[in-house]
Amino acid sequence: MTSGRADLSSVELGTLCDRLLEVAERARRDRASLTADFDAIVAASAQSNADDEHDPEGSTIAFERAQVSSLIDRARAAESELAQALARWDAGTYGYCEVCDAPICYERLLARPATTGCILHA
Repeated sequence: MTSGRADLSSVELGTLCDRLLEVAERARRDRASLTADFDAIVAASAQSNADDEHDPEGSTIAFERAQVSSLIDRARAAESELAQALARWDAGTYGYCEVCDAPICYERLLARPATTGCILHA
């Protein structure tokens, strides 16, 4: 993988590449883990005849399903943003603001590897 960022050193580019790949892999693992959790909640509720809507002991199964489902949606969105960032890296456009085409600072890219905007256009 190479990027078109001539203003960054080869060490900085290597660090950004490693960071981008690391965060993308973490997002993939998070989504897979959350999906397994969701499937386990659904399977457990299918085998139970509990009246979770009136259980004074805690949250309802429906609430837990909705919460995990929401987390899965967020993980999928992060995974998609990172896949797009990797595509920009491969195309040589990673690290440039999509609004003004100015280089996004190195520190911002380290903190938010999938970002598409400079500080001004964030």
